[in-house]
Amino acid sequence: MTLDTITADSVARINGVALNNPGEVLLPDALRQRACTELLRQAAQSAGLLAASDAPCADGVISEAASAAIEALLEQNLKVPEPSEEACRRYHAAHEGAYRSGERVRARHILFAVTPGVDVVALRKRAEPVFLGVRCHDGKSADLFADAARQWSNCPSGERGGDLGWLASADCAPEFARELFGRSEVGVLPRLVHSRFGLHVVEVLEREPGVAQSFESVRGAVAMALRQQAFVTALRQYLSVLAGAAAVEGVELDAADTPLVQ
Repeated sequence: MTLDTITADSVARINGVALNNPGEVLLPDALRQRACTELLRQAAQSAGLLAASDAPCADGVISEAASAAIEALLEQNLKVPEPSEEACRRYHAAHEGAYRSGERVRARHILFAVTPGVDVVALRKRAEPVFLGVRCHDGKSADLFADAARQWSNCPSGERGGDLGWLASADCAPEFARELFGRSEVGVLPRLVHSRFGLHVVEVLEREPGVAQSFESVRGAVAMALRQQAFVTALRQYLSVLAGAAAVEGVELDAADTPLVQ
C-alpha cells in the first residue's frame, strides 16, 4: 500500500479513483469513510457482483447497484458469530448505563463547523486551544465556557453561551449522542467530539440517568449490539486486507478508528 500526504488542493485516490474533488477538504474520518466505501466497491467489481461500467463518484455517493453489490460482497466474506447467552449477560452488566430509558443530559457546546472549502487542519488548530482553555479552567472566575461559545461557536446556541438545554439521545446525531449518553461524567468532556457538523467542545452540566432496564427486557438489543461489534471487527479486518493490496494515495487507512460504510 502506498500512502501520500494530502493537501488542500490534492485529491485522494484508491487505485487511481478519486475520493474527493479538487479543492474539497474533508475531515479525516469522512475521507477514510469514502476510501473504505471505494475499496469495497472495487472489490465487488472484482468479484463479479458489480458491473465494471459502474462509475465511481468523487462526492462519496455510490450507485444503488454498488450499494447492493457491497452488501452481497460482505455476506459472502464476513462470518459473524451469534453471541451466546453468557456473553449477552456479561455485556449488559458492563454497559448497564446504555440501557436506560428516559436518560437526559443538559449540555452546552462550542461548535467549530466544517463548511465547504474549510481547512480542517487550521480548524483543529483553532479548536484545540479553546478546548484546553475551558477544560483547564479553575472555575473561580467568570464563565469562560459561555464567553468562548459566544466568541467562537458557529452554532446559533453560541449567543446563549452554547446552551443546548436538556437533550435525549434521539435529539442528537448518533455520533454526538454516543459521546454524551450511557456515561456518568459531568463537566467538559476530555476530548473534542467529532460529528458530521464539525468539531465540538462539549460540557455536560447535569444528568438525569433514567430507569435501568432488566436484561430480559433488552435481550434483543444486547444481542444486536454484540453482533454489530463482531461485524465491525470482521469488516475492519477485511478492509485491512483490501487496503494492503491497493494503491492508496492521500488518506491514512491504518488508524484503529477507521470509519466503516454506513
